Amino acid sequence: MNEELKDKMLKIISNHKTGILSSVENNKPHSRYMTFYNDDLTLYTPTKLDTEKVNEIKKNPSVAVLLGYEMNGQTDAYVEITGISTINDSQTLKNKYWEGTFNKWFEGPEDPNYVFLEIQPQTARILNINGGPAQELNIES
Repeated sequence: MNEELKDKMLKIISNHKTGILSSVENNKPHSRYMTFYNDDLTLYTPTKLDTEKVNEIKKNPSVAVLLGYEMNGQTDAYVEITGISTINDSQTLKNKYWEGTFNKWFEGPEDPNYVFLEIQPQTARILNINGGPAQELNIES
């Protein structure tokens, strides 16, 4: 694996918590803005268990995520990660990423409706590095 490229990607995804999650609904992309956390290149995004996106992922776990665009111009670097998403309701994870702003949607970190979509990356691409061509990491083993 190209460690230098991976480090550039990690810097972008670690510094940009808001991104776009695209899942599949009726064989068509369905995108929405989400908050993302990362552990290496694995992504986590909090959600309610009883949402449309959870049902979509249960039917088709393939997802794509875009993170990093800063809207400063056409040369802003960003990362596209494609992978497989699963539901993760680990209490350790729920405690680790709990934020007070989540009170708007959840009763607390123990709320059973508070879960994470865990995205295991298969490929990651960094785009728009100084306007240059995309660079890709193939992560699948």
